[in-house]
Amino acid sequence: MLLYTLLIASYLLGSIPAAIIIGKIFFGIDIRKHGSLNPGATNSIRVLGKKAGLAVLIFDIGKGSLAAALPLLLHQDIDPIYTGLAAVIGHCFPIFAGFRGGKAIATTAGMLIVANPIMFLIVYLTFIAVIWITKYVFFGSISVGVTILLYAFFDASVEHELIFIIYLLLLIYLHRSNIINFINQQEPKINDKTIKKDRIGPKKIS
Repeated sequence: MLLYTLLIASYLLGSIPAAIIIGKIFFGIDIRKHGSLNPGATNSIRVLGKKAGLAVLIFDIGKGSLAAALPLLLHQDIDPIYTGLAAVIGHCFPIFAGFRGGKAIATTAGMLIVANPIMFLIVYLTFIAVIWITKYVFFGSISVGVTILLYAFFDASVEHELIFIIYLLLLIYLHRSNIINFINQQEPKINDKTIKKDRIGPKKIS
């Protein structure tokens, strides 16, 4: 019973849409109508700027970490992967935002920082390397799922292969528009100067 309570609490925590909240309060927009249309840290940087994007990133990482830490804070013998992933699901399909959420990467990072710091380092160093090599963020994002799955297969202490297969499929699904854009040669690279036109300044408060 406690497991289900923690899973629900973690899902609700993950459902708090930082990008949408910051976009509406400080910029007067729904970020899901701008840039890549994704309410996550990457699109927040693209549309709202570095400071707002960093705030979204920290919040999204924080909610993944807090959700994963709930079993530890409550002294319960529950794998933090479960509560952490519940927050990831909440981030991707938030009940507080019409189930239209982000693409899991920052919240997953927060979850792994608590649940498996070594996996976190390997996964996100790979994430950075893939983006640096390809110049496409979505390739780096999908590499997160691939690397987590490979880590689980090669580390006998990790017993969540099926869960991570589903997680990888979820990442591919969440990035389906990026994949289609890439096939159609319409997906912008991180150094594409044309994305600057999506930048929106903060609203003036009278």
